[in-house]
Amino acid sequence: MSTSSDQTPRFDSGNGDSTENTSSQQQQEQQQQQQQQQPQTQNGTAKLLQHFQTNRIDSALWALRALVIFFAVSYVIPIFTTQQSAFSKVLLANAAISALRLHQRVPAFSFTREFVARLFAEDSWHYMMYSLIFFNIRPSLLVLIPVVLYSVLHASSYSLKLLDIIGQNSWWGARFIISIVEFQAANILKATAFCEIFIMPYAIILTFMSHAGLMTPIIYYQYLVMRYSSRRNPYPRTAFAELRITFETLAARSPPPVAKIIRGGIGFVNRLAPQPQPAPAQ
Repeated sequence: MSTSSDQTPRFDSGNGDSTENTSSQQQQEQQQQQQQQQPQTQNGTAKLLQHFQTNRIDSALWALRALVIFFAVSYVIPIFTTQQSAFSKVLLANAAISALRLHQRVPAFSFTREFVARLFAEDSWHYMMYSLIFFNIRPSLLVLIPVVLYSVLHASSYSLKLLDIIGQNSWWGARFIISIVEFQAANILKATAFCEIFIMPYAIILTFMSHAGLMTPIIYYQYLVMRYSSRRNPYPRTAFAELRITFETLAARSPPPVAKIIRGGIGFVNRLAPQPQPAPAQ
């Protein structure tokens, strides 16, 4: 009986020591990785704060555009605020963006004809005028679309710069979304131009429904003229040209009475369009 008890198998205590050593090594490696990541995170945050301090206006523009997007979402999903309040805040933020952009592009104020001409030629002045036109009308999603699309486009490009400051491999999901926005930049600008054109008849309808003032379509027509003559953004002219081709094609396929009405509308819009400026003499 004693021999059988002596032959009972015994577990080697060395296996338990090896597993404990392996787990301790893994914990040490994890701690080292965390210690290495913490300085990188702190370094990226410090660089980001330094960038904000150095580029205050550009950083403020980025923050305001983020607010435009946030308040536009709040308008569509009115959880945190009312639609009227969100609509007004989007236009106020857009006006603030335009004012900062004018501060960057236009020199010091002066009572000269050249200064006024340069001011009216700036796209930022157009967008500020846009906010003032629709600030007191009935809230509408169509009015917010051009403002939101511009904010998404410009905020995305600046967000990519901020991600590069933090680190090359940071926030890959945000980088993927930004790459989609930049890939569709031309389509976004074209959609914005079409929205600005379609708002013109909408403003006339709002006036007849007493949801806007009598001067709203008149002032907005001046806005469209300035957008059509923009030096930096050719998409409004492209949108008008594409619409003209579309309606001329529609008139060619329509019965004579309908075609006459369509061609009359095309001629009316052409008469309202600004005349091309003559080339300067050499």
